[in-house]
Amino acid sequence: MADLSEVGQHFLMGLRPTTSLHKDDKHMLATLKPLGIVLFRDNFLQDAPYDEWFPAYQSLLNEVAAALGRDDFVVSIDHEGGRVCRPPEPVTQYDYARNWADKAEDVGVAVGRELASLGINLNFAPVLDIDSNPDNPVIGPRAFGATPEDVVKAGLTFARAMEGEGVVACAKHYPGHGDTAQDSHYELPVVNTLAGERNIRELVPFKAAIEAGMQMIMTSHVMIPDIDPDFPATLSSRIVREELRGRFGYDGVVISDDTGMRAMDSYFKAPSVAEDFFASGHDILMICSYWADTDRALGLAEHLIKAKKSASYAQGILAPSEQRLARFREALPKNTPKHMQPEFWAAHKEVAPLFAGERAVIVR
Repeated sequence: MADLSEVGQHFLMGLRPTTSLHKDDKHMLATLKPLGIVLFRDNFLQDAPYDEWFPAYQSLLNEVAAALGRDDFVVSIDHEGGRVCRPPEPVTQYDYARNWADKAEDVGVAVGRELASLGINLNFAPVLDIDSNPDNPVIGPRAFGATPEDVVKAGLTFARAMEGEGVVACAKHYPGHGDTAQDSHYELPVVNTLAGERNIRELVPFKAAIEAGMQMIMTSHVMIPDIDPDFPATLSSRIVREELRGRFGYDGVVISDDTGMRAMDSYFKAPSVAEDFFASGHDILMICSYWADTDRALGLAEHLIKAKKSASYAQGILAPSEQRLARFREALPKNTPKHMQPEFWAAHKEVAPLFAGERAVIVR
């Protein structure tokens, strides 16, 4: 087998639901050497007190570092508020973004400080989708508002504040998941909005994020027939390479949403899809064990190495991507987990409304 670590930085892996490193994850990390990991709820001892779950979590990160053979890696998480909150108490679970948009800066500071104390350096937030479809089953109150202006103001304020505390923000879900009536965790949504309407609504927050220098943008698993009738955004050169990178001039890192989600079932069956995925303009392929067997990443990486043997692919597709990743990695904060005192957590709970409902784990 080829040395898969040659292309490992193009992958981000969601760990299996264990609080110590699963043997299969250990093998994956040691073999592929991915950019880093994605944490989920079951990577924390959910019912244990802080003084018990925190050292267990520290041990998990140490195991990850040992498997990777390095301590400079991405530790990422989805931490938006509402249902989208992975760590247990005393980590603050704020309400949905819509309900603290007017306190976005204060929440951004608190979230950044708390995640940094866990060694996390990348948060898949803010959601820059617009709550533009009342039938949307997956965005709704996760959006900062129903207008581009509201989303831009609160979303970018939150991102700046969080990044000021050492946690990189990731704008999602380009080119907009707000005007859909399906949930991409279970099926492939189709966006029938025409280009003119997208330009004055869905795309506005992302263009603002680009102008503000956002380091990372996540794409969504949606079909937009008006732009590309053949491929979802995850695999669409028209949406990513031509629109996001070409038309809008974005030269930051583009990452997929979890490619194990059901919306991608018919697209990621063959390892050869890796070639098309990166040719579309993406830099990082995310795959998480919640939805899929992450071992498929090995086949994808092997095919990518084969594609790299083509000079045109290596120079035209992968070389620019490697340059973007090099810049990203150079600027990536290195946060060391640190046990915090009760007053640290208590102060943050006074910042904004807290979520009163039940946690869920499947939303990204």
